[in-house]
Parts: sequence; structure tokens; C-alpha cells
Amino acid sequence: MKETDNFFNKVYEVARLIPYGRVTSYGAIAIYLGAARSARMVGWAMNKAHHLEDIPAHRVVNRKGVLTGKHHFGGTNLMQQLLENEKIIVVDNQIQDFEKVFWNPLKELS
Repeated sequence: MKETDNFFNKVYEVARLIPYGRVTSYGAIAIYLGAARSARMVGWAMNKAHHLEDIPAHRVVNRKGVLTGKHHFGGTNLMQQLLENEKIIVVDNQIQDFEKVFWNPLKELS
């Protein structure tokens, strides 16, 4: 098993814990995993997660609440639709009231 596989699996474990109706960021997951400078790697892990049904990849966005990973959802508005199904408001690819729906694994899981 490669080191990235292990890291990706840790990312997936955290992502599975994001509650319905909440979102987190790539950086927040990286910080929680003790790899503060690895937000991009978290993004790569989420890009590979879209074919894994039990990982809510749509709940992971960038630090400003922008749906930067939406093109990995088949070129549709699927990511936005999934978020809106959870009562999260998205305007111009950005989550509204981001602070209210933000889930910080460092606070929630520590």
C-alpha cells in the first residue's frame, strides 16, 4: 500500500463523518489529520472518491465555500443539487452562510 493510499483512506474516514446539511473544507480535513499543508492532497482524495458511494464528497469544498470540485461530478450541477437537497443554499457555485453550515472536524471530533 502506498503512503498516499493510507492518507486517502484517512481522508475518507473523516469525510464519512460530515453530517447531513453540513460542509467542510479540504484544509480543515488536512489540519485535522495533522497535515496542515496538504489541502491539495485532500482534494485529490476527494476527486477519486466520487465513484465510492459511501463518501459524501459533495460536502467538501474550498476554504471560501466555493464548489471547486464540481467538475468531478460528471460535468453537471450534481454537486450543487446534492447540497441543495440537504438545504444548503448555493449561489454562483458558492455556499451561502458558509460559517453556519461549516463543520470543523478539529472541533467536532476532538
